[in-house]
Amino acid sequence: MKLWNDKPYHSLDYELKRRFGEKVYRLSLHGGMTCPNRDGKLSYGGCIFCSGGGSGDFAANPALSIQQQIEAGKKALLSKRPVQKYIAYFQAFTNTYAPVSYLESIFLEALLDPDVVLLSIATRPDCLEPEIVELLSKLNKIKPVWIELGLQTMHEETAIFIRRGYTLSVFEDAVRRLRAHGMEVITHVILGLPGESKEQMLRTIQYLNTQDIQGIKLQLLHILKRTDLANYYQKKPFFVFSMEEYVQMILSCLALLRPDIVIHRLTGDGPKDLLIAPLWSQAKRQVLNEIHKACKRQQIYQGKSYTGKGV
Repeated sequence: MKLWNDKPYHSLDYELKRRFGEKVYRLSLHGGMTCPNRDGKLSYGGCIFCSGGGSGDFAANPALSIQQQIEAGKKALLSKRPVQKYIAYFQAFTNTYAPVSYLESIFLEALLDPDVVLLSIATRPDCLEPEIVELLSKLNKIKPVWIELGLQTMHEETAIFIRRGYTLSVFEDAVRRLRAHGMEVITHVILGLPGESKEQMLRTIQYLNTQDIQGIKLQLLHILKRTDLANYYQKKPFFVFSMEEYVQMILSCLALLRPDIVIHRLTGDGPKDLLIAPLWSQAKRQVLNEIHKACKRQQIYQGKSYTGKGV
């Protein structure tokens, strides 16, 4: 079995240690932005699965300045372990959905912290106007800038159902433009979206092998309170993975996925006070342990079934 240190996949932990010589910790920051799916530009409801925190339920307090958020995050981490290097991660809502001058001020504030070694920005591919990409390119010359794009699925019918608000071609164009400016792209994929078969989920993985992406986050679908997905689930219950089924789904994804793509996430743990299903996902460490044990037992490693036809 091919191993990246002790794991059968190209883990983010391995990649960060390779680049920076030690473990690097993420600081989840809040830039105070909203989303075109919420403010009326595209829609008012947000994506069907999105909570009131805009996927940033674990992000810092937006009432604080970026430097104050960074210092609070450092203090919390240092109370548990010695840490020297950090990722400044702008997580909540759409983090390029603001005037360029504002984006430059908050991103520079994070980048110029001496302990921050890179900037990671979660956003939508339809919120990357040329002047914003130019800004990100400039910042990338100071320290590495990673752009996280919420694709979720390659299937247009599902995208319409979840109210993603853009077509696949928009994603592809964003990836091309970001890569032309030398930035690394991480793609978010949700496994278990209503109506998608295992084969459809794996086609999204195969599709991403053909795209010039450098990282991926595989996210289990969480049904959260006070979302339109929760209302839909109550009226029309749909298939939700058991832990065993999800582990096997992850193994299938790993076997297909290009071995150079860095795995940033294999599951997730939604806020306990909001989570409706699947409740087993709260035991994140147990889920990861089960994935690792199953990989070893079944001799699965990343790229095992990869044909070499991607980027």
